Amino acid sequence: MKLAWRTKIGLGLGFGLGLWLVGSGRAFAQEGPTTAELAVAMNTFFLLVAAALVFFMQAGFAMLTAGLTRSKNTTNILFKNLMDFVMCSITFWAVGWGIAYGTSAGGFIGTDQFFLSHVTAEGEVPVLASWFFQVVFAGTAATIVAGAMAERTKFTAYLVYSFIISLFIYPVVVHWVWSGAGWLNTYSGSTEGNWGFTDFAGSTVVHSVGGWASLVGAMILGPRLGRFGPDGKPRAIPGHNMSLAALGTFILWLGWFGFNPGSQLAIASQGDADAVAMVAVTTNLAAAAGALGALFTAWLRYGKPDLGQTLNGVLGGLVAITAGCAYVDPLSSIIIGFIAGPVVVFSAELLEKLKIDDPVGAVPVHLVNGIWGTLAVGLFASIPGNTGTTGLFYGGGLTLLISQFVGVVAIGFWTVATAALMFFAIKATIGLRVSKEEEEAGLDIGEHGMVAYPDLAGTPAGSSVSGALAK
Repeated sequence: MKLAWRTKIGLGLGFGLGLWLVGSGRAFAQEGPTTAELAVAMNTFFLLVAAALVFFMQAGFAMLTAGLTRSKNTTNILFKNLMDFVMCSITFWAVGWGIAYGTSAGGFIGTDQFFLSHVTAEGEVPVLASWFFQVVFAGTAATIVAGAMAERTKFTAYLVYSFIISLFIYPVVVHWVWSGAGWLNTYSGSTEGNWGFTDFAGSTVVHSVGGWASLVGAMILGPRLGRFGPDGKPRAIPGHNMSLAALGTFILWLGWFGFNPGSQLAIASQGDADAVAMVAVTTNLAAAAGALGALFTAWLRYGKPDLGQTLNGVLGGLVAITAGCAYVDPLSSIIIGFIAGPVVVFSAELLEKLKIDDPVGAVPVHLVNGIWGTLAVGLFASIPGNTGTTGLFYGGGLTLLISQFVGVVAIGFWTVATAALMFFAIKATIGLRVSKEEEEAGLDIGEHGMVAYPDLAGTPAGSSVSGALAK
């Protein structure tokens, strides 16, 4: 009975304490987040993870470019791939984001949101999360140029043009297409007042911009020493490490699953989840088909399967599907990707005939396949693009294809004009190309006074080799 009495007292005290806590608003159980808040949190997390994958692509570009060039330039290649994202991060935060997404001036350029600060809006993904996702895209556009101009460009010149591309050239294009207020696309679902240009994740906005700048830079810079003989015939300059090149391609392939699916910008609803899944599938299928297209083309033309061409076939397929990955079905993605493979091979041959030196195939992969993939939306889109119509092969007529053509030409003209002005200005002031002696010795020594492989160079690990040119 004594135990029962104490139990009753305890229960009574507990009940009274519970009533007091509830009445005073101090209950232990706290109200959880609403469904809308959970959706924002999920979409924000999705965007940040996708951005991290795209950021990792910088490592892929570094490995690919280092592997497809000579060992005497490896430190320089890695340094440039590091610094273009360093420059881009600061520049795109300070100015680039505002030009891309600020209040529009006539659909051409943004005019505010410079030096971006903490901005939030109820029920929306934080602006800073969107900035982080967009800055890794800007870094991709800038780093593409490094490959085409590798092994003979001054380090200081590289810093300057990475700065300008991230500051102005790329953000203006983003405003035209992705700001929601640009003259190429105002997201209206029709061509009224704009062209309804459709580029889901950047075949043209990112890759062709980088590709056009690469082409202009390579032409102004000129070929590497020994790339073409006295008779004008091309001479192969093999890369030093295909393992690095293959690793870089795998990293880029992985990163593309952030690049394309992440461009849905949300995943919390059933519709968004379905779209993300479709984009992931079309992206992967196009990459695989691009590899096969390049493999078979190179095998037939050269008599043996070529790993380098096949790796670039993967990347060409990825670039080509980037514009239409959310608008085409899986079968169409295979067709688009497969065509990208021969495009890589034949474009590389054309550059050689024109005596344009592109050590890693940046122009065939990013420019030519960026154009092909963007136009392919106008042919294969089974889901209506920003014109409100499907592609030509799906009964939509020419409307979408015409809008794609206008966008390709306009962005190409803008990028060529601004990049040419930029490179000529750099060449006339600080200089664009290293000296003949530095190029022959290698940019690792000439530009940085160190080498990536000291055991091969006969230099103790960690030591400086400044002054090696004088020796």
